[in-house]
Amino acid sequence: MKIVHVITRLIVGGAQENTLLTVEGLHHRHRDDVTLITGPAEGPEGDLFRRAEEHGLKVEVMPELVRAVRPATDWKAYRKLRAAFRRLKPDVVHTHSSKAGIVGRAAAWHESVPAVVHTIHGLPFGPFESPSRNRLYIALERWAARRCHAIVSVCDAMTRQALDAGVGRPEQYSTVYSGMDTEAFLHPRRPRDEVRRELGLADDEVAFATVARLFELKGHDDVVAVAPEILKVDPRVRFVWIGDGILRDKLIADLEARGVRDAFILTGLVPPDRIPELLSAVDGVIHPSLREGLARVLPQSLLVGRPVISYDVDGAREVVLPETGILLPPRDLPGLTAAVLRLAADPSLRDAMGCEGRRRFADQFRHETMTSQLRSLYERLLVAAGPGR
Repeated sequence: MKIVHVITRLIVGGAQENTLLTVEGLHHRHRDDVTLITGPAEGPEGDLFRRAEEHGLKVEVMPELVRAVRPATDWKAYRKLRAAFRRLKPDVVHTHSSKAGIVGRAAAWHESVPAVVHTIHGLPFGPFESPSRNRLYIALERWAARRCHAIVSVCDAMTRQALDAGVGRPEQYSTVYSGMDTEAFLHPRRPRDEVRRELGLADDEVAFATVARLFELKGHDDVVAVAPEILKVDPRVRFVWIGDGILRDKLIADLEARGVRDAFILTGLVPPDRIPELLSAVDGVIHPSLREGLARVLPQSLLVGRPVISYDVDGAREVVLPETGILLPPRDLPGLTAAVLRLAADPSLRDAMGCEGRRRFADQFRHETMTSQLRSLYERLLVAAGPGR
């Protein structure tokens, strides 16, 4: 097949890693002719361009495909995408992220691409946005849903939320869980004790990691808020933040103002291939984000054998079960405090939850499974399009 994937930014992030693994699988395992079109990697999160180059992937950078809403620039991106599709003549165009999803689907539809697919990694609307923004985003997503043949959700919750908002038709949807290199998490390449020493963690300290950009709606401020009470009850607790972002200085200032800076270890930006060993080095994971599709760190933590504390948003409940972690209402700070203290005090509970997570999810999140499911979807769409496509 000739396939084009379109995404707004190839930064270090869940949707981007998902997309790159898909492109790699289609290129190397299925021998498809795949091109990835992306906007510039703006921001402090780092990018995945080097990895794409090392894997021999075809990547085209389109400067006009930016994350911010800029009507004049967006129109240019739309025109350039149409030109790219005319040049590449793909059988399938598969878009990712909200901006690329709207502009890319419109361009592919108007160029009569036989199969137009969009993945919802996370919805742009919800209770975290203002009513006016929600009305705009819902209207745009409804419009774009009429310009594609299929919509892929990374969890069942995304499908329910989109349909409840009137986005698309039920028959357009299918769920394909985000794939990852599960072997890297089942068997981290470096010993746990060695990585703990590098992080400065003592043997008796109980560490909880948060893997996310230091950005709005990721919930780091909630961890800051509960840290003083947690440390008062159990001074052994430590917090490891993996990632970087525009809120780094503000969050550090908040930690210092509360007198808890010494309990926090900020790794900054790390290569994705270090995530398994860092998760293995901690004792649990806190994921307090207020907006996700299905955060990759949730199954990743469980594959490493670490229990998860997460807010009950979007697809979290599909992997954070009573047997694998603790699910909390969003912004439940007393609940977050109690959950951390409970896991910190009970190593046998941590081990039991982590072992059950490994048992349940090792196969479901393999990237090979994801790629095969997506390619089967492409095949069905092209058969439906008929021989005259």
